[in-house]
Amino acid sequence: MNIKTIAELVGVSTATVSNVINGNYGKVSPKTREKIESVIRETGYKPNVMARSLVKKSSRLIGLVVPYLGRDEDFFTNPYNAHMIASIERYIRARDYYLMLRCVGDPAQIVPLLSSWNVDGAFFLGIYKEEVRQILKQLDIPLVFFDTYAAGEKIVNVGIEDYRGGYLMARYLIGKGHKKLALVTPDVSSEGVIKERYKGFTDACKESGITFKPGNIYYSDSTYKDAMQIGQDIAFGAGQYTAVACMSDIVAFGVTEGLRQCGLRIPYDVSVMGFDNLPDCDFMTPKLTSVAQDFELKARKGGDYLFRMIDGERNLVIDDRQPIRVVERQSVRDLSV
Repeated sequence: MNIKTIAELVGVSTATVSNVINGNYGKVSPKTREKIESVIRETGYKPNVMARSLVKKSSRLIGLVVPYLGRDEDFFTNPYNAHMIASIERYIRARDYYLMLRCVGDPAQIVPLLSSWNVDGAFFLGIYKEEVRQILKQLDIPLVFFDTYAAGEKIVNVGIEDYRGGYLMARYLIGKGHKKLALVTPDVSSEGVIKERYKGFTDACKESGITFKPGNIYYSDSTYKDAMQIGQDIAFGAGQYTAVACMSDIVAFGVTEGLRQCGLRIPYDVSVMGFDNLPDCDFMTPKLTSVAQDFELKARKGGDYLFRMIDGERNLVIDDRQPIRVVERQSVRDLSV
């Protein structure tokens, strides 16, 4: 079955059938359109997607780039990426578009591929400022960035209140009577999500008169295995911390296991707090207290901005930071009572 056969069955030209398939209804009478659509339904005809994209100058493809992954990593390595991808895919599917996912080490690697696939727009997760500038120079399509700090660049970014998240984390633990705090985090020297959370955390400690020194910081990749080793290091160290704050839930999961392997009980011997509020927090024992962000809301906000640009608002410049909150569960002991 093809367009020519459908045209013969209805008694119209192939151009008329093509107009119906591609949504150019103004060129076809309602009666003729109804006949053509009826034949399409009855015959189960499926239009060639690539051919339609050439006619409509739209591929109905949206790219999604997950950067900075090592050769042996995938987006399941960090559950945060997996949940963001799932939320974005649901949004794109609801708009009757298709998502093209690509995991890369260097974000610049993806530029030629996005160009060759003729995507209608693209999302980038957590890109550093230097790469943002390069991407903007090479891609002339609607772009939305998530969790990106790129002051001075004219982009659309959707993130969360990272500084406030770190601040609330420290204030929550201090409010529960904890004064000896450890922080487990990736490198905090680069501008971005982690540095903002770190600044909020340390500012809250300073305001509360809590001593927090460089020796209280344990650096970890955002992987379960590395974080588990950090948990063991904390257990055998001389810090005698009452609480450990982690800059992501996956790190908190690993730290908890490391502490447990060394015989420490959570939260009786030491409390642990995470960041992101992944659904997995409820599967932990004890359930993990965490700073919560809304993945679905971020995806919806980002998607709405992207389609506004696809529909013509190409000059959008937005930095939309979503609110966060602490979700209290069972992994933090209250020492104030």
